[in-house]
Amino acid sequence: MDAPAARPRRRADAERSIVRIVSAARALLGSDPNATTDDIALAAGVGRMTLYGHFRTRADLVEAALMDALRTGEETLSSVDLTGDAREAMTRLLASSWTVVAESAALLAAAEGVLPAGRVRELHEEPARRMTELIRRGQEQGVFRVDLPIVWLVNVVHYILHGAAAEMRAGRLAAHDAADAVTKSVQSVLAG
Repeated sequence: MDAPAARPRRRADAERSIVRIVSAARALLGSDPNATTDDIALAAGVGRMTLYGHFRTRADLVEAALMDALRTGEETLSSVDLTGDAREAMTRLLASSWTVVAESAALLAAAEGVLPAGRVRELHEEPARRMTELIRRGQEQGVFRVDLPIVWLVNVVHYILHGAAAEMRAGRLAAHDAADAVTKSVQSVLAG
């Protein structure tokens, strides 16, 4: 009877370790994209062997942290009201997107340093789909430009968001100005 009880306990312990490791990775990589796996293991309160038992490489760990951040971001972004005028919906989406991007910009930099570009893009499919649909609707409403491909416009929005986060991290853009700068820049690009 003791043997079956021991197996679920180890599984629960392993799950708790994974949660602690991913949480520590998000926190450390969110402030320093160059945080080491040793730093993350220490912050998670686990040994290196435990960390590597769950995540074979730093890239695996960074991807898990990014996926966790994207899940959290998706909860925020999926609740944004995108109905009505596409310009107003875009302003609401950008406000929420900016918050998500600003919180995870350094983590994204860490991911871009160790994951293939295609994988980073793949992990961002849902936010890109939401933006694509909103831009398409804005074009149908006649409020967004139609002279450039939608995929390009989505990428420009992505670059503006991430560029503003990088400028903020570098101290060249104040946090309280960033959201306004992002919204005005994107609306200007989309209006053509």
